[in-house]
Amino acid sequence: MKRRNFITTAAAASAGVATTNLAAQTMTQEKDFKLKNNINHSVAQWCFNMYPLEEFLAILRDLGVKGIDLIGPDNFDLLKKYDIHCAMCNGAELGLTDGFNDPKNHAQLIKNYTEVIPKVADAGYTNLICFSGNRRGMNDIVGLHNCYEGLSKLMPIAEKYGVVIQMELFNQINHPDYMCDSSLWGVELCRRLGSDNFKLLYDIYHMQIQEGDIINTIQQYHEYFGHYHTAGVPGRHEIDETQELYYPAIIKAIKDTGFTGYVAQEFVVTWDDEIAALKDALLRCDV
Repeated sequence: MKRRNFITTAAAASAGVATTNLAAQTMTQEKDFKLKNNINHSVAQWCFNMYPLEEFLAILRDLGVKGIDLIGPDNFDLLKKYDIHCAMCNGAELGLTDGFNDPKNHAQLIKNYTEVIPKVADAGYTNLICFSGNRRGMNDIVGLHNCYEGLSKLMPIAEKYGVVIQMELFNQINHPDYMCDSSLWGVELCRRLGSDNFKLLYDIYHMQIQEGDIINTIQQYHEYFGHYHTAGVPGRHEIDETQELYYPAIIKAIKDTGFTGYVAQEFVVTWDDEIAALKDALLRCDV
């Protein structure tokens, strides 16, 4: 292709994406928004923290969204007020980089989770997030064993209260040195623990960057995945035509496994109208 023709074609394609994005925003704003309720939808609160929590809960209620992610016990009463389910609770972790792979963290983590697990159960919620922590030169097999040792002490209390502790998978671009960066590493930890009260939070965005093969991985290892997060690749933005993942097919694959948990939107908004962006994403996942 001649350079001039290539530039003209590329410019037209770019304009087409922009037009599609604008059209999607307009469509989402103008059409009647109604979810089918075949999927349990949730939204990560931090992505919409331009809204005060109570205002955002009212928005979710009006949209018919049942869940919200990453809220701790201090705000459980507020969620009850708006009848929004905490699909993924937090508040026991030490952070993303200090986790169960380092034995020096075990005493504090076990104390934290022992205190928070009953609060999650008392509120009527199920899922509580955890993290592996960073490697800091540690061998992955050693880290796997350390995670097993720490988490195995929590499984009896998690089982007693019916709470599922879920370790999130991250990629190495956004979270360099994080240990739980592989589906297979996480699955092996699940198998060693041997409890239905430990699962993986399968973040589709992170795993597309880290290893790809999303639908096949979901089909093969879905029994170990207790929760899903979305976002567009590249950029962690809207899940529209500007990115490489086709979410309707991914969500259908999740649904076809018999999954009855929550799928949470966790993308960084670029649209001028944040709620229009959320509506668009929800409809794309509402198979």
